[in-house]
Amino acid sequence: MAIESSAMEDFSKAKRKAKFQGLLSALTWKNNNLMSLYEVTSIIKPKSETYLGMRTIPVDKIIGSEGRYHDFSSAFYPKREQLRTRWCRVDTAVMNDIILPPISVYSLGGYYFVRDGNHRVSVAKSQGVEYIDAEVVELDTEIPIRPGMSMKELRSKVVDYERNMFISQYKPSYLPMGDIVFTTPGSYPEMVSHILVHKYYINEKIDHEISFEEAAKSWYKNVYSPIVQEIRAEHLLAAFPGQTEGDMYMWLVRRWDEYKRQDGTITAADAVRKAGKERGKGVFHRLERYLSYYFRKLSKA
Repeated sequence: MAIESSAMEDFSKAKRKAKFQGLLSALTWKNNNLMSLYEVTSIIKPKSETYLGMRTIPVDKIIGSEGRYHDFSSAFYPKREQLRTRWCRVDTAVMNDIILPPISVYSLGGYYFVRDGNHRVSVAKSQGVEYIDAEVVELDTEIPIRPGMSMKELRSKVVDYERNMFISQYKPSYLPMGDIVFTTPGSYPEMVSHILVHKYYINEKIDHEISFEEAAKSWYKNVYSPIVQEIRAEHLLAAFPGQTEGDMYMWLVRRWDEYKRQDGTITAADAVRKAGKERGKGVFHRLERYLSYYFRKLSKA
């Protein structure tokens, strides 16, 4: 009975620590939430998955959860009263020297996300345990992550990585990269796709194949720059704080792609007109003229 009472008190102490940690994080503008595996992987997009088997891992390297990230603080202290019963059962088992099964985790960038065993991790953290047995599956990534990282910070890391990869692979001294800036993950690889599509259409009209560099120059001159000029003329960025001209270019092109998935017969002009009605921005009327002309040329190629 004394052990059960001790477990109840342990939970109350841990929950108070979670509350204090939350208040302190609010005062210092820091993130007090566990990282969500789903949110992280949706941004990072790991390249491969490898089963590593049983390992002994550091508890302080566990920074997230697959499904219970709302229930615990970033230090894995319990935040909800509803966790008390199960948490205390685990704590009681530990105090009775009952061997618990290993937890199950994903390894990502040198840190761990719990698949199964969140309560066991929380109890271990509260008791000052440094290591815990775990069944580990490794997700491969080259994006650096750290405890307490916000999704905004992570997205920024991914964008930086993708930009550096583009520059390293294509060495685009022929493009004004200082003017081509994106803030959304996936935009630089998508830009490459735009250039390759542009290259394809040009090659269809001539008797030789142009290089990626030539296609990129043409894409920038004939596709990207005219759209950006319209964005500037309409002061469109004022309506989208925090966005860049590159972001707005990508958004406009994606809108047309979205409409085409709904209606395969929709033209670029119709797509821009539809987007214009949704946003009520005069920029779309001028973009309509340009895109209609441009895509009409491509359709005749």
